[in-house]
Amino acid sequence: MNTTSGSAFGLSRIGQIALPVRDLERAISFYRDTLGIRFLFQAPPSLAFFDCDGVRLLLDQPQDQEFQKHSSVLYFSVDDIQSAFETLSSRGVAFEGKPHLIAKLPDREVWMAFFRDPDQNMHALMSEIRR
Repeated sequence: MNTTSGSAFGLSRIGQIALPVRDLERAISFYRDTLGIRFLFQAPPSLAFFDCDGVRLLLDQPQDQEFQKHSSVLYFSVDDIQSAFETLSSRGVAFEGKPHLIAKLPDREVWMAFFRDPDQNMHALMSEIRR
């Protein structure tokens, strides 16, 4: 919604998500080479940017200790969760468990598989399978 005044205003589109990392080069390698996310660029002092289908992912080696431990869970949407799970497992991604059913909805099933990056940030694959 483009309106910025009154009760009609509401946030909807995410432009960027920041994720703290301890070792920027290791994180770049994991997200670019292991997960296959399109790398955009690096910026000083310790930032790296990726494109997640129009949403920018910012990896940040925080200088301020307050931001070093905070993380967001990134849910990567995939069409075939089993195939994505097998591909990433073969690249060394350590999953918390196999893909599993989260919810049966009237028109689809929601499946997820959780994994951690080298900094122990939790992420997930998710797939919504039409019934």
